[in-house]
Amino acid sequence: MKKTILQFSSLLCLLTLMASCRKADKPSSTPTSSGKVLLEFTNTVGGGALKMDGSWYKNQNNDSFTVSKFNYYISNIKVNKIDGTSYSEIESYHLLQQSLSSSMNITLSNVPAGVYNSISYTIGVDSLRNVSGAQTGALDPANNMFWSWLSGYIMLKLEGVSPKSKSPGNELAFHIGGFSGTNSVLKTITINFPNTITVNGDSNHIHLNADALKLFGTTNVIDFSINSSVTMPGVMAKKISDNYQNMFSISYAGK
Repeated sequence: MKKTILQFSSLLCLLTLMASCRKADKPSSTPTSSGKVLLEFTNTVGGGALKMDGSWYKNQNNDSFTVSKFNYYISNIKVNKIDGTSYSEIESYHLLQQSLSSSMNITLSNVPAGVYNSISYTIGVDSLRNVSGAQTGALDPANNMFWSWLSGYIMLKLEGVSPKSKSPGNELAFHIGGFSGTNSVLKTITINFPNTITVNGDSNHIHLNADALKLFGTTNVIDFSINSSVTMPGVMAKKISDNYQNMFSISYAGK
């Protein structure tokens, strides 16, 4: 009888020890460590990659065109958690240039641990920085994305040619700016991830696509025979900004 009791006690201790080990080995379900979120932008035209090698495209008005320059500002980036809180990048101003591949990648460091489901940012440069005097880095006027302290920054620039253009040399020049009043072109957008991402001491990758074709037709169809050059704030710049607020999408979110 004593032997049976001893065996039972030993078995009970072994089971208790195994349960404790399993509990200790089980990882915490709550993320605890900050990490990185890598934003990787790709410019496209319709369903294909944007090329500045003389490749021909057609806009929504069936006007043929090529692209020789495509630049735009992304600022005030936030990644948003499922609980409604957000992480905002500090000094968040980026000039993305099709001709400079390194500019198409943005690293958000020290992103707090948690589960995130969307990203928000402004297309352009916020009104405060438009009137804050000489800037450096991405906001340096030497980048040729600035008019004057009165007109401010060029938020998006696309140049090229089209046979339909009546400008000299059939040029296209869409320099879109304007930071105040009814013709402000500033657009703040939020895009949901295709799935949630978890930041926990590691890196996540977000692949964003910017479709240049949408500048010319998502809301307002642009006819190059009528409007081939927009180089100052105004009604046409506002119409094009109403189009390009829809040009971004996310194709991937994950490790």
